[in-house]
Amino acid sequence: MKHFRLLLSLTLILTSCEETKSKSITVEEETIKLSPNRPNLNISILIDLSDRINPKKYPNPAMEYFERDLGYIHSIAKSFEWHVRNKRSIKINDHIQLYIDPEPSDSNLNEKINSLNITFTKNNAKREVIMKTSALYDSISKQIYRSAIEDNNYVGSDIWGFFKTKVEDFCLQDEHRNILVILTDGYLYHKDAKLKEDNLTSYLTPQDIRNFKLNKPDWKDKIQDLDFGFISTKSNLKELEVLVLGINPDPKNPYEQDVIFQYWKDWLTKMNVKDFEIKTAILPANMDKIIKDYILKE
Repeated sequence: MKHFRLLLSLTLILTSCEETKSKSITVEEETIKLSPNRPNLNISILIDLSDRINPKKYPNPAMEYFERDLGYIHSIAKSFEWHVRNKRSIKINDHIQLYIDPEPSDSNLNEKINSLNITFTKNNAKREVIMKTSALYDSISKQIYRSAIEDNNYVGSDIWGFFKTKVEDFCLQDEHRNILVILTDGYLYHKDAKLKEDNLTSYLTPQDIRNFKLNKPDWKDKIQDLDFGFISTKSNLKELEVLVLGINPDPKNPYEQDVIFQYWKDWLTKMNVKDFEIKTAILPANMDKIIKDYILKE
């Protein structure tokens, strides 16, 4: 009997500890505190649905690239949720949206993408509604990627054209912190956007890097001396911040990543983008902090 009481006491203590531990984790997750005087956010997500997401052409045993994208999108939407939940109700005026360029030909899919165009104000920012944002983004994003992979008709992604004709209208709002998150491997190509002006182009592929002879140790000197880079489409994006995620260079060229980064840095700088960061295609668990730190920074 004495041993039974001792065993019962230990069981109750351990159970109590587990419950306390569980509760503390829950409390920690539910009480991430940010400054209530945060600026209005206007987040745009532009996804590259080129063949970079094709798991057969570019398999990755650690995690497929389309799955990494889905993880990044979840972190973006979750960060947006935390931002809105931590603002004073009267000051809430925040927006998140997702874009694909060119738009899918599937009208049903376009309708679902339109449902990701979400605005919260003091009139609709109820906790239970806000908390559905990341779940909605998770669900529809999976459908978008599944549809693209099953369709297996990759025509590229017109990121360059998006900056040329749409970024100002779609991604900039007055009195907001405007953030454009681009999910891409860093290469630019679309069949309807192939412009070349001397050594400046609207595109960049691994083959172009080889043809431009930027796969040698003197790649940086060549870029600077011969003015290689993307054709600049704007010069007035001083109210836009850009976060580029998923850079995935061709491993056959040891300088490929450096070249891609240089192209993007020069291009975003020429367009007078307010602030930007460029990251490689790391696992979502590691990217989560980078995304949250960027979106939620004071």
